[in-house]
Amino acid sequence: MHSKLTIMQTISNYDFKGQRALIRVDFNVPLNSENFEITDDTRIRAALPTIQLILKNGGSVVLMSHLGRPKLGPEDKFSLKHIVPHLSNLLGLPILFSNSCIGAEAEALTSKLQPGQVVLLENLRFFQHETAGDKTFAEQLARHGDVYVNDAFGTAHRAHASTAIIAQFFQNDKMFGLLLENEIKNVDLVLNSDKKPVTAIVGGAKVSSKITIIERLIEKVDYLIIGGGMAYTFAKAEGGKIGSSLVEDDYLDIALSILDKAKTHDTVICLPTDTKVADTFSNDANTQVVDINNIPDGWMGLDIGEKSAESFCKVIEQSATLLWNGPMGVFEMDNFQQGTIVVANAIVEATKKGAFSLIGGGDSVAAINKYDLADQVSYVSTGGGAMLEYLEGIELPGIAAIRGE
Repeated sequence: MHSKLTIMQTISNYDFKGQRALIRVDFNVPLNSENFEITDDTRIRAALPTIQLILKNGGSVVLMSHLGRPKLGPEDKFSLKHIVPHLSNLLGLPILFSNSCIGAEAEALTSKLQPGQVVLLENLRFFQHETAGDKTFAEQLARHGDVYVNDAFGTAHRAHASTAIIAQFFQNDKMFGLLLENEIKNVDLVLNSDKKPVTAIVGGAKVSSKITIIERLIEKVDYLIIGGGMAYTFAKAEGGKIGSSLVEDDYLDIALSILDKAKTHDTVICLPTDTKVADTFSNDANTQVVDINNIPDGWMGLDIGEKSAESFCKVIEQSATLLWNGPMGVFEMDNFQQGTIVVANAIVEATKKGAFSLIGGGDSVAAINKYDLADQVSYVSTGGGAMLEYLEGIELPGIAAIRGE
């Protein structure tokens, strides 16, 4: 990992006794529209170990987060007050709530905090200063804590007031929370792994959205499995007939250059050989399995075929380190989820044999959760876009701010 981590404060070696820890969490959770009840509390649960560690070590906690995308100031449906009962229940503690994240009333509440107490501030994005990265706003937020902890990996790629700018007001008293520390550690385990072979499975719709990741992974992995919609761009680039499958004609040359680059790095690229095609984009469409380079006119590929799934599994099951980002097909439709299920199960099998497996990126996480396999892989990233940018080698503002770069 980054060398500066060895000399900076960490949550494990910091003395929180009598300190107010201002924690940037990611409580951007889905709420139902009737009663504003949380429908998936994964992100809240992910932050609990950091909160509990600080309380156990004699500190008090001020939590700040965004929720949704309010347009012009406060909106009731985006108020973090809806989170309070559930958070209180999870922590087994009363949660104080501040009706604003800045100002005299909020400061009066946080300045009197006693060890063991928890305050949740109102939605940061009720102020447009948050996303603008406003320094004055960040300084006002900083008044709520003696130490700053960033535990929101999902927003670490944003240079917002609460994720990056605020760190300058805590010269030595700033650190990653357990979740963010874990996220960085686990992605680094894949990028710098000496457990070989290393295999990356990249799927999803478009080459364009994954081009930088693919190019970087080629330098890091032994095998690169490509599935999902982007596979048809590769098939066409190599002269295949792909019917009406999804294709990015602007990326045909780039697809070929990726294949050439892989050869120079001795990286094996595994592309699908067969595909399940449909005559319409519908779960009820007529289907057939054909050679991926010979898709009939009017038919579109919506999943990998059995032969491809089988050959991918062989690679996955003999791998020691695995990264999965992106499904193999339109897994949201039952008739086109088989390739994604097979790959997910192969990753689980490899993990049972001792492989390290990291699942990251929205659709892969959704798939691993859909099939109830999240507890059978090594690590499921909460990061989404942040993880992808970290994989690309982009310095994330929220991480750089803690490291003092």
